[in-house]
Amino acid sequence: MSLTTPFKRIANAATLPWADVPAWPAEELVRATASELSRGARLSSWFGVPEGDAVCLVAVLAFDSEKTLAVARSAAFTGSYPSLTVKHPQAHMFEREVWEQHGLVPEGHPWLKPVRRTNGDAPANGTFFRVEGPEVHEVAVGPVHAGVIEPGHFRFQCVGEEVMHLEIALGYQHRGIEAALTGGPHRATLIQMETIAGDTTIAHATAYATILESLAGTEAPPRAQWLRAIALELERLANHTGDLGALANDVAFIPTSAACGKIRGDFLNLTALLCGNRFGRGFVRPGGCRFDLEPERAQRFLDRLKTALVDVAQAANWLWDSASVCARFENLGVVSMAQADEVGLVGPSARASGLTRDVRADHPAGWHRQAPTKAAIWPGGDVFARGHVRALEIERSGEFLCQQIFAKTESELRVEIAAPAPDTLAIAMVEGWRGEVCHVAITDAAGRFRRYKITDPSFHNWTGLALSLRGTAISDFPICNKSFNLSYCGFDL
Repeated sequence: MSLTTPFKRIANAATLPWADVPAWPAEELVRATASELSRGARLSSWFGVPEGDAVCLVAVLAFDSEKTLAVARSAAFTGSYPSLTVKHPQAHMFEREVWEQHGLVPEGHPWLKPVRRTNGDAPANGTFFRVEGPEVHEVAVGPVHAGVIEPGHFRFQCVGEEVMHLEIALGYQHRGIEAALTGGPHRATLIQMETIAGDTTIAHATAYATILESLAGTEAPPRAQWLRAIALELERLANHTGDLGALANDVAFIPTSAACGKIRGDFLNLTALLCGNRFGRGFVRPGGCRFDLEPERAQRFLDRLKTALVDVAQAANWLWDSASVCARFENLGVVSMAQADEVGLVGPSARASGLTRDVRADHPAGWHRQAPTKAAIWPGGDVFARGHVRALEIERSGEFLCQQIFAKTESELRVEIAAPAPDTLAIAMVEGWRGEVCHVAITDAAGRFRRYKITDPSFHNWTGLALSLRGTAISDFPICNKSFNLSYCGFDL
C-alpha cells in the first residue's frame, strides 16, 4: 500500500474526530512514522488504544519548525509489528510501554523489557544489559537512596571507576494514574493531574484543562490564560533555582547552595501569594482559574519578584565565577546534539545540547500565542551547559513576568464549559520546566475518556542521563543526575 497522506495535521490545543484520524496497517504506520522522523519530526507520543480484543497504535508527531503536530493510527490488531526503535531510538521506551500494557510485540526491538510492571521481586527488574570482560564489574545503586528521594534503580557496568554502561530501572512509584483516568473525567481526576509530578503541578493541570476546553469547543478566557502563564513561569523559576543550588551543593560550593535554597522558597511563596498554595494546587481549573491577581497584589508580587531575581542572579554569578566549579562541570556528562536528537530529549536537557525545542515557541497555545518566549540554548551538552541553560531560563522567565504582570486582560476569570465531545481526539502540549508535557485524550460515544495518555518530559529524558554517564567516573553520577533532575513519579504513571 502506498501512503499518500499518512498523517493528519493538527494544532496544539486542538481536536480531531476519531473517525478522521487516518488508520493504516501497523507496518505502514511504522514505515510512515520512520519516514517523518527521518526528515525532522519528533515522536511526542506513541501508545495503544484497546478496541475489543485488539489494539490500535496511535502516533503523535511534532514538527517544530512548522509549528504543527500530526497524528495517525493503525488498524486494530494483535500480535506483533516491526519495531520503530530499530531505526529511531527515541521510540524505544514508548514501544516497551505498549508491549507491557497491551502485549503488542515490536519485532526487532533491541532491549524489550518491562517499564513499570513487577517482574520478580521488584518493578522493572528484568534482565540487565551486561558488559563482558575480565576487568568489568557491576555496581547496583538503589532503589532506596540516601536522603529524601524517590526510588529508582541504577545498574552500572564499570571498568575500574569508568562507567561503560548505565541502565536505569524505574517503576517503583507506579500509581496507575493513566488506568484510573479511563471512564473519566472523575471527581478525583484533577487532583490526580496535579500530582502526576508534584513539582510540575501547573504544567500538568494546564495541559489537562486545555484538553477539556478543547473537547468542549472553547478555550479559557484571556485573563485566565494570562494567569496560567504567570504561574507556569513561576514554577520554572522555583525549580531551576533549586536545581542550581543542588548542583552547587554536589560540588560543595556552599554560597550558591545556601542562597538558592532560600530563593527557591521566595519563588514558591510568590505562587502562594497568587493562589494560596506554594505548588499551585487548586489554581488551574477547566474553563479558567480559581484566583485572580488584582493590581495591589500584583504590585506586591512584582516588588518581591524583582528582589528574588536580583538575589538569584548574584547566586548564579558566584557559581560561574568559581574556577573550581566550572572545571568540575565542564566536559562532564556530555550528551552531543546528535545523541540528544536521536533519543528524543526535550526541554532544558535538549536545549543544553544545542537543540531548539520549546513548546512555548514551537507550538504556542494560550497566552504564549501573543507573548512568545525565546528558547534558552547552550550547545555544550555537558553539566555546565545544563546548569547554564537553567540560569538563562531564570533570566528570561523573570523578564517575562516583569513585562507581563500588568498586562491588560479584562475578561472573566472562568467560564463554564460543555461536556466533552464524543468520539474525539484532543492534544495539549505545555512547556513544563523539565520540558514538553504532552496529554492526549480520546473520548468514547458518551464523551468519557476512552484513553488518556500522559507523557511527562522525564519519560523522554531518562535515557539522556544514561548516555551522559558513558566514559565518566562512577563518582560523577550524582552531579550528572542532578544536572538532569528528572522525575521518578512523572515517569511512573
